Amino acid sequence: MLVFVTTVILYVFGFVFLYGVIRVGVRHGIEDAEANRPEALRRRQLTTTEGRDFAQENAFLTNPN
Repeated sequence: MLVFVTTVILYVFGFVFLYGVIRVGVRHGIEDAEANRPEALRRRQLTTTEGRDFAQENAFLTNPN
């Protein structure tokens, strides 16, 4: 009976531990994504600007006629 109770307690604490590890991992992932968001927006804006400049300088490549 003692072995059964010990097994159940360890089983339950194992799930609680895994829940905590997963929760911490997800939280850190979200924080990393939020921290990198301004840099990603700047890169996207820079890429859009460079693409627009390229299209204006090389209009003969983008002209459908």
